[in-house]
Amino acid sequence: MATIKDIANKAGVSSSTVSRILNQDETLNVPVETKQLVIKTAQELHYQKKIKKTKNLITIGIIEWYSLQQEIDDPYYLSIRKGVEEYCLKNNIGIVRVFKDDANFIQNLENVDGLVCIGKFSMEHIKQFEMINRNIIFVDMFINPIHHCHIVLDFKNALKDVIKYLSLLNHQSIGFLGGKEFVDDNIEYEDTRKKYFIKFCEEYNITYTSWIKEGNYTSESGYLMMNELINEGQLPNAIFCASDPIAIGALKALHEHHIRVPEDISIVGFDNIDHANYTNPPLTTVFAPTFDMGLMAAQYLYEAIKATHLTSPIRVQLPCFLIERESCQKK
Repeated sequence: MATIKDIANKAGVSSSTVSRILNQDETLNVPVETKQLVIKTAQELHYQKKIKKTKNLITIGIIEWYSLQQEIDDPYYLSIRKGVEEYCLKNNIGIVRVFKDDANFIQNLENVDGLVCIGKFSMEHIKQFEMINRNIIFVDMFINPIHHCHIVLDFKNALKDVIKYLSLLNHQSIGFLGGKEFVDDNIEYEDTRKKYFIKFCEEYNITYTSWIKEGNYTSESGYLMMNELINEGQLPNAIFCASDPIAIGALKALHEHHIRVPEDISIVGFDNIDHANYTNPPLTTVFAPTFDMGLMAAQYLYEAIKATHLTSPIRVQLPCFLIERESCQKK
C-alpha cells in the first residue's frame, strides 16, 4: 500500500506538504498546480488514508461518492465528510476513508463496524455495502421508500423561501443554473432543487422556462452556463444557482460582459460556502447545514453500533436558511 512518503518522492515535494494537502489544510499556501499534482499522484498510487482498528476501538468507514479532485472543486461533500471526521476524532472512533473511484475500495472496508455513505449510490453499490456491514447511514441521498437510514436537506422549503424572496423584490422572471448527478453512468439522480424551483415559480406566476441550464456543480460550469444565457439574448431578472460554486462562476461571466449585479440582475446561490461572503458583491445564498449532516450521521451510527444494531430505517431532514447579502435588490 502506498504511503505519504511514496507520494512525496514521486511528486517531488515534502511529506508534510503531501499530508497537509490530502487533509485539506486550508492554511497551506502552495500553488494550485502542486495540489493537483499531489492529488493525481495519490490517485495513481492508489493511496488510502486508513486508521487501523485496535482492540475495543469502534471503526467507521466513510465512503465518499465524489473523487478527491471533485471534492476540492465543490466543497459541499467535503463539508459533510469533515462533520463525520470531527465527531469521530472527538469520540476516539477509528476512521477508514475511501472514495468510490479508489481501487479496491470495498476490500478496504471489510473490518469496519459501520458505514457513512456520502453522496448518491446505485442499488448495486448499496447491496455491496450491505454485505460489508448492516450498520449503514446515507447522507445527502433521498431514499424512497425508506429502506435505509438517511439524512437529507429540506430543499422544498429552501426553494420556497428563495422564490418568495425574489418575488417580493418584484422579479417576475428567474433562471436556474444547476448540475446533474448520476448514481451510475446512465442513471440520473433527480435534483429536487430543480423540481421545487419549477413548482414555486409556477405558484408565484414567475416566468422561468427559457432560462434553465444544467451542467456540473463547479465554478467552471457556472461560468459556461451563464455565458450561454448571455449569448442567447434577453436575461431574466434573477438567477438561482443550485450551488455557490456555480454562482461564483456565473458572477465572473456577468462581470466580463459588464452586466451589473444586482443592478441589472440578481443572483442567489446555495450552500453558503466561506467564499460566498467575499465575492463581489457578497452572495445572497441558502445556508445548507452540511457539516451538521455529517456530524449527525456519525453520532447516530456510533450510538447504533454501541447498541449492537440500527433501529428501523428513518429519514432525517434538516432545514436550510436564506442568507441575504448584496447580490439581490428590488427590480
